[in-house]
Order: sequence, then C-alpha cells, then structure tokens
Amino acid sequence: MLTSPYHLAQPMSRTTSVVFASPHSGRDYPPSFLRRSVLDAREIRSSEDAFVDQLFASAISQGAPLLTATAPRAFLDLNRGPDELDPALVEGARRYAHNPRITSGLGVIPRVVANGRQIYRGKMTLVEAHQRVTQYWRPYHDQLQMLLDQSITAFGEAILIDCHSMPHEALENMGPPGAGRPDVVLGDRFGATASGGVMDRIEAAFADAGLKVARNMPFAGAYIVQHYGRPSRGQHAVQVEIDRALYMNERTLEPSAEFTAFRDLLARVIAQLADIGRVPEVRVAAE
Repeated sequence: MLTSPYHLAQPMSRTTSVVFASPHSGRDYPPSFLRRSVLDAREIRSSEDAFVDQLFASAISQGAPLLTATAPRAFLDLNRGPDELDPALVEGARRYAHNPRITSGLGVIPRVVANGRQIYRGKMTLVEAHQRVTQYWRPYHDQLQMLLDQSITAFGEAILIDCHSMPHEALENMGPPGAGRPDVVLGDRFGATASGGVMDRIEAAFADAGLKVARNMPFAGAYIVQHYGRPSRGQHAVQVEIDRALYMNERTLEPSAEFTAFRDLLARVIAQLADIGRVPEVRVAAE
C-alpha cells in the first residue's frame, strides 16, 4: 500500500465554500503493479492527469482546500463507482447489462489505458479488487465528503471543482468548422449537478483569462460530479477538463515551456473561482 491514499493541502483558514480536488493526477506507481503490467513506464502514464495537482496548487492561498490522489488512475479510478468492477479483468465480478465504461475497460479498476491498450497480464482476484477499493477509493471519497460537509456547515453551501485534463486529440472536430477548439470543457451533466448561476460564474472565470470554454461536450462529467452534485441542497459539483497541450508535451509527459506561464494564468482563474464561494461575514455568522 502507498503511504497515504490521498494528499490534502489545507489553507490556514477556510474562507470559501469552494473545494478543489484532483482524482487523476496521482503518480505513485506501486512496484508490484508495474511488474504485473505489460506496458512500459510511459505508456502506463497515458491516462494520468499529469501535473494537474501542480496547476491548482494555488487554491490553498485562496482559502480553499485541495484534495489530490496519490494512486494513479491506471491502478484505481476514483471517478468511477466502487462497484464498477470489470468481469473481463476481475475474477468473479458480476456482469452489468448496460455500462459502457466497464465494457470499454474503464471501470473502477481499469483494464486499459488511453487508446485501449491492455494494462495487465491475465486477471486479478475479487479479493484484490475489493482491497484496492477499501484502501484507496473509500478514504479519498470519505475525505472529499467531509470537506464538502465542512463547507455546508460554515458557508451554507459547497462548490466542488473536480479538476482534470484532456488529451488534445479528444477535441478534434469539436464544434462547427472554423469555430476553434475549446481550451476548457466544463461538465455539469447538462445542468444536473450545479446551478446555472454557479456554472455561469465558473465559465466566466476561465473566459476572463482568455480561455475558450465549452460545456458538456465532449465531457459532461462522470461519477464524482454525478454523486456529489446536489444543487437543490446547495451542493454543486462541476468537472473541469483542461487541454493538456496548453502546458505539457503529451508525447514525453513532461511540462512544456509554457507550463509556468499557464500555471500563473490559472492562478488568477482559481482566485475568481474561490470568490464564487465567499459569502458575507454576516451570513456566515447567521448560520
């Protein structure tokens, strides 16, 4: 087992209801996992949201917590339900009639990485699969829910920014010809996981920084925003996908020359996002 199933960076004082989380930037690859894989060191990282935790590190300076995974996505996908086990990989896992994520090999324990490349030699036991969920999935999600509960208690609302990156090639043929591809895709399950007002302000924060923003296409949000987004109860969740080509070399999996400048630009966006969750002191006192 890794030293910890997640890393939590906390501000000196929580001054906003916004919580930032990065479930796919983990890069602590257990040696036993690497030995079982048929992929090389670069291929196995192809599903990783590399450097997203670093891009959002300024959240704590804005009074918001930042929760990041330690386990890599190829090892365990925190953006899937704990019961989404793939019978093609896990011995004894029950079969789902209609779950395209599992069918494509992208369950809670992925069978493949990007472009459908197989990860393992053979299968794993159901006991091992359940151990991964118990040791990594549940602690991360328990901590995430605790952070959101703290926001509700202190501010009367919670806003989850679920931070991700997307391959540049995923944006090909987006929109009408000549319209240009988006830099950022926001997902709220077509209005189901966040209020319109919150979504508008999140979009404006990225647009004010000169970034082209799209909503819900091609990524509308997966398990995390579906599970935590309850706008009728004051708990909002929005998935943020950022084009990797803006800050990294996708072939070498290294930061590009633009990394520092983009991180600084994103810091200004993060400041605006945190402002969405700041409420007048009188309102906090009243609650």
